[in-house]
Amino acid sequence: MFGFFASPPFHDPQLGELLRARGHWRGSITVSPYSTVPLVLVGARSEPDAQAVQVARQVATSFDRWRPIIEEALFEHYQPYAESLAAGELPAADGAVARLKVASEVWPQVSLIYVAVTPLDGVLTTELAYATSWDEEHTLGARFQADTFIELCGSVLPP
Repeated sequence: MFGFFASPPFHDPQLGELLRARGHWRGSITVSPYSTVPLVLVGARSEPDAQAVQVARQVATSFDRWRPIIEEALFEHYQPYAESLAAGELPAADGAVARLKVASEVWPQVSLIYVAVTPLDGVLTTELAYATSWDEEHTLGARFQADTFIELCGSVLPP
């Protein structure tokens, strides 16, 4: 019954098939060194935003430049948890939270959940969302506008 109003799939030679659902274009993306994760793009009913597609195509190559920035931001987010654990203010959950000494140690403790390319305050923004072993209640969003790191948002939801 609603198939008549559905948007036809959009095929991109690099990103593959994108389907419109819940107001966004959805597909998947591989971001080195991670496996394939969901991809969410802004766009009109007829097709994804051309600039959002272009930005998404660059995520895998941009990740090599972004990785040290993301790991430092994640490590900074981890620090209050480490201090609380050391002070005995948080229960040590069966060693689930590793004691990290340097920023590069965050990667085994995080998982990339999704990548979204959507507007934030009117500017196209790439958000890489991470689940962490030290903050199970929140998904953290590393946000970039072009190649500039904007913030690590402490609580994001997939669009």
